[in-house]
Amino acid sequence: MGSIKTNACRILDGSKIPYTVLEYSVNDEELDALTVAKKIGLPPDRVFKTLVLQGSLLPYFVVVVQSVKELSLKSTAIQTGNKSCNMLPQKELLNVTGYIRGGCSPIGMKKMFPTFIDTSAFCYQTISISPGLRGLQILISPHDLKTMTQAKIIEC
Repeated sequence: MGSIKTNACRILDGSKIPYTVLEYSVNDEELDALTVAKKIGLPPDRVFKTLVLQGSLLPYFVVVVQSVKELSLKSTAIQTGNKSCNMLPQKELLNVTGYIRGGCSPIGMKKMFPTFIDTSAFCYQTISISPGLRGLQILISPHDLKTMTQAKIIEC
């Protein structure tokens, strides 16, 4: 593992959850998960993005979804018990989660929000997620991620 430790990495270390850190060069124009997949040498369907949403029932919740998928807000609302939902405005992300766009991890947010993981994550032994810092990704078992975030599984 590299010398850089994020809050998410420290939490995983404390729970003795194995993960692998992958570093890549980053700039503000290339924050999307498809670019990240190319830079770390993984197929895009193994790289997952962390989205923060607001719902009619759940004020804030987190969805971990494949980088290649476009999230259906209507379907997501239904599966998460909301009547409706929308993406958290980017300008509110840091204040709500403690993370910034391109470096948002489902692990180690300011508060533990209800978390949902796309069922496709469980097709792989490990998936790539952000550990909370641009320029880093971690490979983690989707089962360990589910345990650490107390997530429910949904179909995105």
